[in-house]
Amino acid sequence: MEQTQEYDSKLVTLLEALWGDGYLSPGGNAETALVLAGLDVRGLRVLDIGCGTGGCALYIASGLEPAEVVGIDVEPEVVEKASAAAERAGHAGRLSFVAVEPGPLPFADSRFDVVFSKDAIVHIPDKHTLAQEIFRVLAPGGVFAASDWMAGSDGPRSAAMQHYEQVEGLGFGLASPDRYFAALRAAGFERISYRDRTHWLRERTHRELVQLAGPLRPSLEASVGKEFLDHEVQVWQALCAVLDTAELGAGHWRARKSATS
Repeated sequence: MEQTQEYDSKLVTLLEALWGDGYLSPGGNAETALVLAGLDVRGLRVLDIGCGTGGCALYIASGLEPAEVVGIDVEPEVVEKASAAAERAGHAGRLSFVAVEPGPLPFADSRFDVVFSKDAIVHIPDKHTLAQEIFRVLAPGGVFAASDWMAGSDGPRSAAMQHYEQVEGLGFGLASPDRYFAALRAAGFERISYRDRTHWLRERTHRELVQLAGPLRPSLEASVGKEFLDHEVQVWQALCAVLDTAELGAGHWRARKSATS
């Protein structure tokens, strides 16, 4: 199956201008650290699902002393950029990036000790199958730690939400925290926890809209063009609207595979 490119060079340029090199979602290293708070990955094997241009995986590999980090993404162009960044940083031995096809994770059972993801599972509609795959590739006692964008509910979308998804133009499989919890529990996970981050995302997104329309506009217009930037300002306006009503939210997930599984 051919994978449609959603994160093209213009969008990557804009997102990294807002969120930092290697990041296609907000928060940078600080948010990555918060997702992993209290989790010691020293000497462990880590999988990063939806690695994008590699910021999270680079942070983990460079500062948290894992045995190995493997980042995967369905878009070869962002994987190439992540691989180049890893080589420049001197982490090519410990850190690798792989372009994968949508579907089952291409790894053996119990391959990893930690499965991490930052704001990428939102693009995968089938949460139950993904949770089963994450559970499968985790070793007994392994941990799933992720952040993601969430639907406020699983009911019909409002006109504002439909407008946001249309102008955003990315493939979304939004689901409520209840659906995530059900998927993780059905897969066999224990000690499932969720930390709501909607307020943080809402405040940050409003600040970003000000930046896009003001301080960042001259440099971004020069690099991505006026028409593209005008469209992205519309995207941020629509995003602010659905965050303000909490129809869209965000949060951190943590779950564990039993040591006897």
